[in-house]
Amino acid sequence: MNCTKCKTKAVIGLPRHNAAFCKGCFNGFVHDQVARAIKSEWMFGKEERILVAVSGGKDSLALWDILLKLGYRADALYVNLGIGAYSEQSHAKVTKFAEAVAATHGAKLHLHTVEQEAGAGIKELAMLIHRPTCSTCGTIKRYQFNRVAIEQEYDVMATGHNLDDEAARLLGNVLHWQEEYLDKQGPSLPASVAGFAKKVKPLYRLSERELAAYAVLNRIDYIVEECPMAKGSKTLQYKEVLNRLETESPGTKQTFYWGFLDKQKKKQPTATTMTEKDRAVLHPCTSCSQPTTAEVCSYCKMMARAKTVVPQ
Repeated sequence: MNCTKCKTKAVIGLPRHNAAFCKGCFNGFVHDQVARAIKSEWMFGKEERILVAVSGGKDSLALWDILLKLGYRADALYVNLGIGAYSEQSHAKVTKFAEAVAATHGAKLHLHTVEQEAGAGIKELAMLIHRPTCSTCGTIKRYQFNRVAIEQEYDVMATGHNLDDEAARLLGNVLHWQEEYLDKQGPSLPASVAGFAKKVKPLYRLSERELAAYAVLNRIDYIVEECPMAKGSKTLQYKEVLNRLETESPGTKQTFYWGFLDKQKKKQPTATTMTEKDRAVLHPCTSCSQPTTAEVCSYCKMMARAKTVVPQ
């Protein structure tokens, strides 16, 4: 199998593109896909400061690597969830990348440890306040990523959601007809009100397999295991279904998600309508001042509840 572009020996085949690439051309392909995503969705410019949410996994570390190589001003934030050996390993992977790669570009790594603030790791915290672990985790990460982005004056927050993630999420939202979530599932979500950072997903044009290959070829050391708390999650089930379809018909995920985005863009107005809706229902939390629909945001409610049951 030869590279579609330069005709030398290929290292990876991409069935959905009916193409194969050598390492150099594959890196160029990946960088081009991210650059196209940034430009087509008006995500950010070279002068803006970007905060990348990193977990130690292939997607977020690959995203940080790509943005730095494309010349963007990208720092990162890692939230240590306190999940035993898993968090220890993921923390080590992020720190290693920050010291070996990011530092050479002058990039900075921010760290937040859940246990220091809540008094317990994510699993124990979820049990104590009687909430699902993934729900508790999501609330904490969204809050902390937005808090750091706002407090440190970043222009935009970027996450490592790839094509597989977005197609699986879309499948779940369609199956349950969650129209409010569908309206906000695009790769770029504007900062609708003061206190909310703009959120973008520059990897939405790349599959999980492609990003794993990028990480391996570029010697990015990442944690391979899925989060132990995610076992049995609906998202993983949706991914399995889509993977079977992709095997039988390469390009299924791309057609499904990109087709959805095309239809969303034809619904005018879009971003303006969402912004107006958000402004109508959101106001500052009385405890932390971050935007919320209630008097006190869900994060502050959770932390207040935790303080009543976790020994200080």
